[in-house]
Amino acid sequence: MVTNRTKHFLLLIVMVIIGSFLPKHAVAYEERNLLQQLADESRLRDILLMKQQWVPYPSYADREGWETLLGENRERLIISGEKLLDYKWKLVPATAYLEFERSGDRNVMQNPYDANLKALNTLMLAELAEGKGRFIDQLIDGVFMSCEMTSWVLSAHLPYQSTHRSLPDFREQVIDISSGGYGALLAWIHYFFHASFDKIDPVISLRISQVIKDRILDPYMDNDRMWWMAFHWKSGQVINNWNPWCNSNVLQCFLLMENDRDRLAKAVYRTMQSVDRFLNFVKADGACEEGPSYWSHAAGKLFDYLQMLSEGTNGELSLSLFHEPMIQRMGEYISRSYIGDGWVVNFADASAKGGGDPSLIYRYGKAVKSSEMIHFAAYLLGGKKPFPTMGNDVFRSLQSLLVCNELSGITPKHDVPDVTWYPDTEFCYMANKSEMFFAAKGGFNNESHNHNDVGTFSLYIKNLPMFIDAGVGTYTKKTFSSERYTIWTMQSDYHNLPLINGVSQRFGQRYKATSTVCHEQQQKFSVDISKAYPAEAKVESWIRSYQLGKNKLTICDRYKLKETLNSNCVNFMTWGKVTKPALGEIIIEVKGQKARLKYPTQFEVKVDTVRLEDSRLSRVWGKEIYRISLKDSKQKIKGEYKFVVEKI
Repeated sequence: MVTNRTKHFLLLIVMVIIGSFLPKHAVAYEERNLLQQLADESRLRDILLMKQQWVPYPSYADREGWETLLGENRERLIISGEKLLDYKWKLVPATAYLEFERSGDRNVMQNPYDANLKALNTLMLAELAEGKGRFIDQLIDGVFMSCEMTSWVLSAHLPYQSTHRSLPDFREQVIDISSGGYGALLAWIHYFFHASFDKIDPVISLRISQVIKDRILDPYMDNDRMWWMAFHWKSGQVINNWNPWCNSNVLQCFLLMENDRDRLAKAVYRTMQSVDRFLNFVKADGACEEGPSYWSHAAGKLFDYLQMLSEGTNGELSLSLFHEPMIQRMGEYISRSYIGDGWVVNFADASAKGGGDPSLIYRYGKAVKSSEMIHFAAYLLGGKKPFPTMGNDVFRSLQSLLVCNELSGITPKHDVPDVTWYPDTEFCYMANKSEMFFAAKGGFNNESHNHNDVGTFSLYIKNLPMFIDAGVGTYTKKTFSSERYTIWTMQSDYHNLPLINGVSQRFGQRYKATSTVCHEQQQKFSVDISKAYPAEAKVESWIRSYQLGKNKLTICDRYKLKETLNSNCVNFMTWGKVTKPALGEIIIEVKGQKARLKYPTQFEVKVDTVRLEDSRLSRVWGKEIYRISLKDSKQKIKGEYKFVVEKI
């Protein structure tokens, strides 16, 4: 009998590894093993810098060093810390963890958890900036509270325990993207303030050391079954952003807390073996199939890892990897995906709003010698002075301190090619001189953070979204479960795609694009999307092509069906006012900018208002978006549809 607990565990497997089996054409795994080519465990023993000699920041006691490093940011950090002098550390009760099982709500547990992390990071930075001990007691309270928690793993990820439940089990420790970050933050607090803590009571530092050992160091070395480590990877399985994200956090903990050379070398080499699995898996074109929202956790965390590895070995390792073309392309994906005014290309679960952390982008660009990324980082600042990266990512915060002054002197510029083509991931971006930006995709319907969206597109005019990808709502248990595709944002019916014979695209490895081609000189992209639909669609071929002209985008659908069952319907998702001034013509207006959609007159037009009650969606789009459904009044075995979007 399948118990509820077993069902819950199986749903959690789906949660993180959406699309764990890929179609053959999409498998990118290549035995590169770039890190293991640089050093083995024996060489690591010789080149590792011990006892935190690698740390590039002043010691807490070096007040002159901190004042020089922080400059005018010093006072801003102190003020941020002062706001937390009376912060009440938030309890995360057992029922908050259980709520994930009961209602699917993750945030009731994550919100207080995250608030505590941010408070710890801010207080640490404030004390480093001021150096008078004013924030030490608050730090001790936060540290002690943190050590008393049963687990640092999020409720949504705790079912990786043997119990498969969302309540922490004291008998077992697993590592997720958050617990590793929590451990890294406490490791840095221990590094900077252990002497100050010892003057108050040595047990504080001892407690931090023991808890990090119990929750991060030992589980990482003793348990190779954690899926993100990919030590038991099988052909077709996904290795996503969890790998570099978790490994970068674990590496920090070892470099800061492990002072036995043999054990440290063994641990660092283990992280290299694991991260190599990710580097072997990512596609050579460098695109992030999860979208810009996940870039900082995928390519960005890979860079963090490589930066730490380089520093921990006195520059002996990683530096050569920064010259790998694939690593540079992975970095430049974030600048290529930026449209303007905060808008980005947002396939899959990514949001249409973003841009990235200027400090991270600058550091990455500097390491790989990408002037594109360096100037883009300054461009994202929008004329503001660089400020340390805040939040709960301690490594990003500390690294940002090192580059604020440099970044302030960089000329802002977003200069990318008119056409960017990612042939492995099948993403295509095009721009013209009329300030039109177009993005489309091929791919398959089992990508990481997948939506059923093979062949969809987005169109922006003067940095305003006209035809859109809505993105995803607030994450719940349902988002990463067998019920994922009951959510409207995941369905092809709510992307810029056809409903063929009354049938939508299907989720799964078999449902994919074929014959995907980008003609860069002609600014034309074409793809056969027929294989993204199940057999009941009775479609033999459906070739969709896009061509970006001077002031227009031409969309052409050439199709051939095996039989006709229902009318075809072509959907377009829009943002802004929609009007129908005449037969064959629709006007979309967004903040004064207009576009005209011309369509064949045999289509019946229906405009639906999609109310956005989810805050994650409404923060981007407001209260509503619109779906234009064009239904063919004729049923034919084969035919051609032509749609033209004109800038007005």
